[in-house]
Amino acid sequence: MTDSTRSALRLALSLAGPETADALAERLRPELPAVLADRFGLPEEMVEELLGADPAQMRAALDIDPREWLLGAAELGDPVVGLALWHAWYRDDSGHQWRAMAVIPDLLATLLGAADLSDPRWYEDDGLFQELHEVISGPLLVAVLTSGFLGVTLGSLALFGVHLPPPAVVDVCLRFQALWGTEAFSRFLGLLEDVPELDTGHPWLPDLLRRTLEAPDPESFLREQRPAGWEDPEHLRAMLELRYGDSWLEFHSGRGFPARPDGLDWDLIRREHERRPVGLVEGEEEESSRAAGLIRLVQWEGCPHDLVMESFGRSPWETAEHAAELPFEAFTKPVEYPASVYCRTLSDGLRAGRLPVERLLAEAIPAEDVLWHLPDDHEPTRRALTGLVARLGTNPVNWLTCYARMQRARTSSVAELIEDAVRTDTRRKRYTSWPRPEEADGLTSFSRRAFLAMFRCASEEAQLAVVPYLDPRGVQDFLVHGEPSPAVREAVVAAHGLPAQVAMAASDDLSAEQLDYLRDLDEPAVNARLFGCTSIFGTPLLERPERERLLAGLLGNADGRPVPGELLAVLERQLQGRDRSWLTSFLESGDVAVARTILTEQQLRIPATRLRLLAAVWERGGPDAVREILAMDRLPVTLRRRTEKLLDTPDGLERLRAQLAEEETPDRLLAFLTSAPRRPGKQLQRLLDEGLEPPWSALVAAQTAGTLPVGLLGPLVELPDCPRELLLAMLATDPTYGKSDRDGQTGWIRDALRSARLTSDDILSHAAPAREALALLRCHTGDRTGAPDGQPARKLGAALAQEHLAADAEAWAVCLQLLPTFAGTLPELLTTAGAVTRRQQ
Repeated sequence: MTDSTRSALRLALSLAGPETADALAERLRPELPAVLADRFGLPEEMVEELLGADPAQMRAALDIDPREWLLGAAELGDPVVGLALWHAWYRDDSGHQWRAMAVIPDLLATLLGAADLSDPRWYEDDGLFQELHEVISGPLLVAVLTSGFLGVTLGSLALFGVHLPPPAVVDVCLRFQALWGTEAFSRFLGLLEDVPELDTGHPWLPDLLRRTLEAPDPESFLREQRPAGWEDPEHLRAMLELRYGDSWLEFHSGRGFPARPDGLDWDLIRREHERRPVGLVEGEEEESSRAAGLIRLVQWEGCPHDLVMESFGRSPWETAEHAAELPFEAFTKPVEYPASVYCRTLSDGLRAGRLPVERLLAEAIPAEDVLWHLPDDHEPTRRALTGLVARLGTNPVNWLTCYARMQRARTSSVAELIEDAVRTDTRRKRYTSWPRPEEADGLTSFSRRAFLAMFRCASEEAQLAVVPYLDPRGVQDFLVHGEPSPAVREAVVAAHGLPAQVAMAASDDLSAEQLDYLRDLDEPAVNARLFGCTSIFGTPLLERPERERLLAGLLGNADGRPVPGELLAVLERQLQGRDRSWLTSFLESGDVAVARTILTEQQLRIPATRLRLLAAVWERGGPDAVREILAMDRLPVTLRRRTEKLLDTPDGLERLRAQLAEEETPDRLLAFLTSAPRRPGKQLQRLLDEGLEPPWSALVAAQTAGTLPVGLLGPLVELPDCPRELLLAMLATDPTYGKSDRDGQTGWIRDALRSARLTSDDILSHAAPAREALALLRCHTGDRTGAPDGQPARKLGAALAQEHLAADAEAWAVCLQLLPTFAGTLPELLTTAGAVTRRQQ
């Protein structure tokens, strides 16, 4: 059986009524073990043995959560079943396969807890315990260490005892003594002598066992020698999960990292960490494994600061992200990348009141990173920083010196940096000009951002005194992000001239007020920068109507002046790029220089767009302007000749517009799309690139008539405004067109369902072949995700099956037999199955 037929059988058994499903299960009894074996990941014969031969019972098992069923199998404690569970890969409702032992919490622990460890089958050469000896880390090791396994076999204590706290090791010895008497201790000591390099992790253990052998009452002696602590099994499990937890399992099981159990003493944790560092795993790099264990430890509420700081020293970034509480001392220690720590903790800590801002400014290092990550909109922080930078006064030398020394002050706090900058009684250089000036549009360094954080909090008098000394990059940063008052902004422009406003216009992060200020200037150089600038999301900063007005020379006034050279240069650069999506806002400018630039840099391939450009030039510049464009020899010869004849006629412009209207009709645009039958998708992209909408009415008519080119329907259904008729046609033609995501959802179908252009019933009624329709229904409208139109697949399928198959188990069986090769839709399959069954009867 294939995956699709197994899935179909499961679906059929779940949709049919109870009596019909039982009859169908009886009819298909030979196929059920394979379906169940695939679902649970166990051999067919084992599934039959565990469930019995009753088809109805097998059918009922199909609806059980596989995790729940596998845990139930583990509760048998059977060594044969246990080995099968070790190798099991079960299939969940979404069709994904998972290794049972890797992703089902406590599956191994349940198995070992129920096991009779005296059964010799556990220890056979190919038995499960041979597999367990290979476990060295992760949650499976936790299950091994907290089971009775270590107290049964001699080698297990030698191999695994190193992971356990001393009291737990003594508990294992007590189990040994109870099962095998003191003879086991003699054999264990002999093993240690034969293999001297064997490290039990407990150097005191051999001496304890020798003394136990000499004691008159070994059990009482061991109990007396047991150190205090770790009596609670949950405490031991928590400690071991702390050491060997698996973040991948925590994520996929949905349970997360366990919290510290009530009553677990931090002193016990600290002593165990000192004995064997948390997270240390053989076979892994010591530093990375220790850091991973500590990261788990610091997530526990109340974790002692010394342990948090140890984790911080090894892995500051991850500790800052995950620690339940980060001590203030972390901000006063030099670390390699302080920005990675501060970006996660400093702002939130200040807002929540966990970090005292005055102490932070006075002690945290380095000043540059502290300043960079201070929250702009937190009033207590801003107030404290304002008071501190007042020390710099209105002397530009103090500010310039502060900025110059900032990058090298890696062990200075903000307060210390400022105090150093205002000192005049040293021989260190004081700066009278901006150090290391840069042009605008560069990358803003950490030092610049830190300086801006201080300068925003300076008094207006200080800002007025310092702005003449800013370099071009500093001017841009301050005008865009420095929140200058109108008076200070005018002072910046007075000191630095038009380049300051041009630099401001080049930013991708302008507010609405800043954008209005720049537009009102109506400066050609500023307009050119605004025209070419995009937001941080890659979208044009100016809306399309504004860009069109700029290209028509109309922004700021209505005189239709020529488009300046600065704007043409930006237009040229944009047209040289691969993205032609802005072209439509250029075509109707009518400015001769704009039209020349377009035709120089781009080839217009669609007759309608060529005519649109010529008509716009004629409307604005008259026939002579059109002659200038035609003389460029960048348009087809036939179009040039036909247009030249119109230039001297009184109604030439009207006739040109009539030609444009004709070329923009749906039939002419469809003719363009179908002019290259071997590459219709490329023709469609050309149409979209030149700003034209697909002729949907003509495309629907062509699809209905059967004349739509093969290969065009696919690209069309991916467009957000594709009409329903074409979407239904694609369902019947190639429902799996395009790429599917990890959950099997096909992009165009998902988008059409979300926009209500398709419904679940459309998939059911039109998607073909039927096996693909089933897969689409499960992925896009299944009970697990919910259909956008509120019609889950199970409800739709049940109604349709009831209509055509009713309670006829034979008809259901015929339907399943036809499914793998049936080319029609699901309703057609069900109708056919019913008809075949009736003829056979």
